[in-house]
Amino acid sequence: MQQCSGKMWNCVTDFFTYETTKSVVVKSWTIGIINRVVQLLIITYFIGWVFLYEKAYQVRDTSIESSVMTKVKGFGEYNNRIMDVADYVTPTQGASVFCVITKLITTENQVQGNCPESEMKFKCDNDSTCKKQMSKPSSNGLLTGRCVNFNGTQKTCEIKGWCPAEIDSIQPNPMMEVENFTIFIKNSIRFPRFNFTKGNFLPNINSTYIKKCNFDSESNMYCPIFKVGDVIRFAQQDFTTLAKKGGVIGIKIAWICDLDKADDECKPAYSFTRLDAMSEKTTVSPGYNFRYAKYFQMENGTEYRTLLKAYAIRFDVLVNGDAGKFDMIPTLINMVAAFTSVGVVSDSHIQSTSSFYRSRDHSQHSIKPDEKFSTDSGAFSIERYS
Repeated sequence: MQQCSGKMWNCVTDFFTYETTKSVVVKSWTIGIINRVVQLLIITYFIGWVFLYEKAYQVRDTSIESSVMTKVKGFGEYNNRIMDVADYVTPTQGASVFCVITKLITTENQVQGNCPESEMKFKCDNDSTCKKQMSKPSSNGLLTGRCVNFNGTQKTCEIKGWCPAEIDSIQPNPMMEVENFTIFIKNSIRFPRFNFTKGNFLPNINSTYIKKCNFDSESNMYCPIFKVGDVIRFAQQDFTTLAKKGGVIGIKIAWICDLDKADDECKPAYSFTRLDAMSEKTTVSPGYNFRYAKYFQMENGTEYRTLLKAYAIRFDVLVNGDAGKFDMIPTLINMVAAFTSVGVVSDSHIQSTSSFYRSRDHSQHSIKPDEKFSTDSGAFSIERYS
């Protein structure tokens, strides 16, 4: 029983025993210079990169909250009709994603019924050919399995759906006035961690300035009005090609804010890119298009519609950002890491070099007899014979 209690007491005393490492003083210019240079490099890294560049003394908020409202202005002429915003912008709510239609393929007066398929991949000679096609999806309706006349010389499989079927092989010219249309962007952001709010309307922006400014990266880099042609050029795209085939353009707004500075220093940075870059490298479904319809009703109650296939430039307004502000906790953590790194390098250099010189002195020289030991600090010094 006494033996068990003795062991327990030894464990307790060992737990509360404090040990210090013995330090070795190496009197060598070479090792001393190397040690100080390494320490200087570490200090420079922490001060220059960690603290000044990465601002590790700040706590950061990357959960940005954003609201985007847009408005397009401009008039164009298409198929002898004057087009305004209600004709060529969809959706109409002015959201962060919207389309500006550049080209339309119109199929008018469609009614529900049976008619020949318009695509030539459904050409046929008899009903058996069409029955084999019934397992495949049709482009304009449900296949009935019958082979009917498409025109005086050709037959195609019959469909049940909106008739006549759309013919989109004829490609009209796009509405070139789109290049001069303008996009107004209103963006509000908030960093919830700091309860900091800001908008892309800077203090120098007023109604007079808005009426005459257009964004450019040199003199009007904070103007919230963008010409469509400029946006496409900033994204390094060709307007004519994009207007014919359609595409998706990203307008990026970045908010990188240092909240240790004045609020006015937190400003938006705009950049532009094509988001559907793969469309430029493929012939399969190139560009961007979609279909929608306008519905009407005859006097006898029969419903009919006008089908429109729209080629459009889609704009996606993308907002990102982060904000930083001084905080004592990350500052202390990084300062401790810096001082610890300097100390560890110093210790490792001393230990490794002392081992080196000990082995070398044993083989070539001998340690001076008058080595000085200190039982208080656990430190001793080594000198070499000249």
